[in-house]
Amino acid sequence: MTTPSARHAASRPSTFRWMLDCMRPYRPWMAVLALLSVVEVGLGALAPWPLKVVVDNVLRGQAFPPALAALVDRLTGGSRTGLLVLVVLAGFAIQVANEVASMLHTQVQVDTGQRMVFDLRGRLFAHLQALGLSHFVTTSTGDAVYRLETDAYCINDLVMTGLFPLASAVLTLAVMFTVLVRLDPTIALLSLAVVPVLYACLRHYTSALVDRAERVKELESRLVERLYETFAAIRLVKSFAREPYEAGRFAEHGRAAMAGRVSLTWQESLFSVLITTTTLAGTALVVIVGGLHVLSGRLTVGALLVVIAYLGAVYGPLSAIAHTTGSLQQALAGARRVRAALALAPEPADAPGTADATAIRGRIEFQQVGFTYPDGTRVLDDISFSAAPGELVAIVGLTGAGKTTLVSLIPRFYEPTAGRVLIDGVDATRYGLRALRQRIAVVLQEPALFAGTIADNLRYGRLDAADDELEDAARAAQAHDFIVRLADGYDTPIGEAGGGLSGGERQRIGIARAVVKDAPILILDEPTSALDAISEEAVFSALRRLRAGRTTIVIAHRLSTVRDADRILVLDGGRLAAQGRHDELLERSTLYRRMCARLSVGRSLDEPETVDEILTFGGALS
Repeated sequence: MTTPSARHAASRPSTFRWMLDCMRPYRPWMAVLALLSVVEVGLGALAPWPLKVVVDNVLRGQAFPPALAALVDRLTGGSRTGLLVLVVLAGFAIQVANEVASMLHTQVQVDTGQRMVFDLRGRLFAHLQALGLSHFVTTSTGDAVYRLETDAYCINDLVMTGLFPLASAVLTLAVMFTVLVRLDPTIALLSLAVVPVLYACLRHYTSALVDRAERVKELESRLVERLYETFAAIRLVKSFAREPYEAGRFAEHGRAAMAGRVSLTWQESLFSVLITTTTLAGTALVVIVGGLHVLSGRLTVGALLVVIAYLGAVYGPLSAIAHTTGSLQQALAGARRVRAALALAPEPADAPGTADATAIRGRIEFQQVGFTYPDGTRVLDDISFSAAPGELVAIVGLTGAGKTTLVSLIPRFYEPTAGRVLIDGVDATRYGLRALRQRIAVVLQEPALFAGTIADNLRYGRLDAADDELEDAARAAQAHDFIVRLADGYDTPIGEAGGGLSGGERQRIGIARAVVKDAPILILDEPTSALDAISEEAVFSALRRLRAGRTTIVIAHRLSTVRDADRILVLDGGRLAAQGRHDELLERSTLYRRMCARLSVGRSLDEPETVDEILTFGGALS
């Protein structure tokens, strides 16, 4: 039975068709390259003839055909010295013109190839960004970076290292064969003797090497993944003194990638030797037959030199293609990986007639919502609640209860598999994705900051925010005071992921960024987890003021976060076990009392406890 993915892969165009589609925007430049290739082939066809004239007509005194004899006499005055100078100058001019054409060809080729890579990278980057959040949960960052950085070069290698050299070789073969037929039909036929052998070798080795090349790319991609994972967690590595362990893991992946690359190179080298041997054998055969024809008077020495030069012009590109077969196979493997990434289904496109998200006020309603991951794991089941503008709704639950998944349904990072999520009474799926997310601000437990200035990171919330708006937001998040104490204030550069700032400072910048966005829906994932008690109280005082007119959803792990909530949702195993205010839940929810008791004294929720202990803590908290 054919799977949907297999049917989809089968419906994709061939690599050649895909390559032509990538070339389509560059048709004018491809025409220039084709024209320059024709000029190079033409000049290459002329290049050996001055040497033939020098050998046959100047040195050996052979007469020119009657049609040319009169013209040569007028130009040289019948002098052999004049003829020698004229022919050498003509040969010099042809060689210089060929070099100029080659230089222009190289420049246009590099410029066009780089532009194609740039465009393909842009397409791939945009497509990867458009994929659903689930893709990035299951796929490493290193793999995506490897596809963008290395695999995207496949289009340049396929077109500039494969298609154009091959087309040039075919055109050269046609021109040279035509001339060779005029010179000596036997030698012309002998020059083609190597073509079937070359074709058989190419057909056999390309099919064998492309899979090896793709395997090597996978191994190298895993090596990059290992690097990204290690340096992303460098604090953890150093805190556990695991540098030797990580070095060992890196060496393990490195050895696998190295072995794969060495094995692939060995196969490529064997193939190159086979191709070179074949072309050398063809050249040797032609030289032997040509020499015999010279001895028998059927061919002149100059004509034999032309034949040898033409063979070099024909076999040269073919040998070059053979020598670059490894890179071509890697390009084909890279093209497979790029096309596989581009074939991944992105987040659903906005349907015609989408609802206007700019007027969203922020009322949220979950109606019997359920969610199941593609692997069949059920995370949420029959969740129903509502949150109105101005309300603070806190979500609590044990680890794995589904808190993060629940809030992820609001900005449609995931789509519910059962029930509906309504925003202002409209199904969330009716809003455009970007328009909806622009009306939602999110503060993560681990704030994501970019390399740049503090102002750049704050303005990420709203790109057109003025400086005074950034300052107001920083004051609201209790971040202004520490920012102005820095050397350059809001223009202070920070490292990747907020390097140089404490956890609390990074968190306050994340909160200020959400304030800058000024969205009607605010989602907080334990926003004060990295703050001290004084800063936490200051931030929540600011958040209380900012709640006016906004719907605030907060994932809470600390009692101080939930006490002030208008409604608390207690999740247990993906189901809504209870909801209400703090005092109400203390009275009627055993699970909530247990969580409050444990959190209040810093004890693990997984430790065994007695009913008396729960009631004692619950009574004290009430």
